[in-house]
Amino acid sequence: MKKYNSIGELFMDFRIFRNLSQTELATKINVDIRTIQRWERNETLVKQEKEKEIVHVTLFPYQLIRNLNALTPIPTYYDFRVNKYAITKNNSELPDASWFKSQLGNSTQRVRKFDFKMDFDYILRYLRFHKDVPKNIIQVIRESINRLPEMNLIITDELGFYSGHTLIFPIKKETFQNLKSKKITENEISISDLANYKTQDQIFFYGYDITADCNDNMFYIVNQVLRFIRDLPNQNYIYCSTALRYDSYKLIDNLGLKIVWEEEKEKNNLGLEFSRRFQEGDFRDFLAGTLNIE
Repeated sequence: MKKYNSIGELFMDFRIFRNLSQTELATKINVDIRTIQRWERNETLVKQEKEKEIVHVTLFPYQLIRNLNALTPIPTYYDFRVNKYAITKNNSELPDASWFKSQLGNSTQRVRKFDFKMDFDYILRYLRFHKDVPKNIIQVIRESINRLPEMNLIITDELGFYSGHTLIFPIKKETFQNLKSKKITENEISISDLANYKTQDQIFFYGYDITADCNDNMFYIVNQVLRFIRDLPNQNYIYCSTALRYDSYKLIDNLGLKIVWEEEKEKNNLGLEFSRRFQEGDFRDFLAGTLNIE
């Protein structure tokens, strides 16, 4: 992560990252080029009523804008590639999974169930920033929200701005086996691959996308998923995913998922190096000894 000390520095790096001119950025956020120039020279701050539009266009975490768009900015670390911020360098990496376990009883009202009509347009823009999202996956997401609302979640900040999400599909055993053996990719999952997890003898969950804009929000949203899984009446389940983000590899490993296959390293359109890997397992050993204290 890079440390930012001003809003102007952030805008300049954003334009470089997205290969935008000042004119193009001005058009996107509906201001004139002189406004962009003044922002980048730190001659003026962004008006508060403009912050929301900037967040929507750039996908910046709102807390990042608030920290830097001030007469006395709060220096903040940020990584464009994974859209995460941190107040200190020490908090820029995900902590060991034992921290998640020790704090499993903590929760926040900022986590809520996914509302497809209200949330999806923004989430789709976010997803397409990182990966291809074909039409069939949009349908799968919609249906998964209906079948598994407890694991398809949104977290917001204190003002209600988006801060992260989980998208998890309840899939059939055959679909799990096809993903594991590379007969299909996640982009080939369809509604017919989804299951009613409540009637399965063995449950299969596929983690399509889990992200948050900072470690604290990742903690809250992952822990809500873990609590739901811990308290399932049927503990005969397998959780699997095709992980892409390097910042989540350590956490997934520590939670108890094993690597089934891993492809050679490549770079995405953001310049982020990753190794596509399929992992499977359960969280029973990791969650052993935790109690439902809510």
